[in-house]
Amino acid sequence: MLIYIIWLIGVVAWNFGVPEASPLEDVLVAIALSFLSIILKKYLIK
Repeated sequence: MLIYIIWLIGVVAWNFGVPEASPLEDVLVAIALSFLSIILKKYLIK
């Protein structure tokens, strides 16, 4: 649940912080947040 909350905060921060972002930038940030969640799962869940 913690990882989901971190991911959600990242998505909200991106959407409200950079509203003029292009669709390509949105996709790239979504991919980056996905990798972040995978890394967090690896190190936080043991």
